[in-house]
Amino acid sequence: MGLKFTTSYLEDSISLFRFYKKMAEGAMEQVTEDQLCAVLDSEMNSIAVTVKHMTGNMRSRWTGFLTTDGEKPDRNRDSEFVDPPAGREALMKLWEEGWNRVFSALEPLSEADLSRTVQIRGEAHSVMQAINRQLAHYACHTGQIVLLAKHFQHKNWKSLSVPRNQSAAFNQRVAKGQASQR
Repeated sequence: MGLKFTTSYLEDSISLFRFYKKMAEGAMEQVTEDQLCAVLDSEMNSIAVTVKHMTGNMRSRWTGFLTTDGEKPDRNRDSEFVDPPAGREALMKLWEEGWNRVFSALEPLSEADLSRTVQIRGEAHSVMQAINRQLAHYACHTGQIVLLAKHFQHKNWKSLSVPRNQSAAFNQRVAKGQASQR
């Protein structure tokens, strides 16, 4: 399936959020339960801790998106980096709850809403700036999840994008409208 052409900022942003969600899920599906909680060193976060942090951020940023500060007073960000949910099922439930908040906040918006003002930690952002901020944040953490999963799976890794040494074939599929990087 080819990329859907759009000039709608909101449509494209939602598409990108879905892309990063799917990419992280594709990575998490490839690791074992133990690998979800494994770290490479004492300064690293595990996949599970990264998911817990992302979903804490999602709850804070997207609940009352247009009407309340994106840094909720009851958020304890530091606690997001310890004690992840026990088990894949609990982790994925938390993951889905977080993403449901993202899409529930974004899907009702109109292009006119992009110039509205929202607050994050008391700083004024246009809605567009707030969306861009979260896209960048989630892309960064998706990359961390993919890196860890790829490291753990090594030779068993199944590419989530263009497989190594298959760029020409992939480009041909894109040219025929059969594939897209997204």
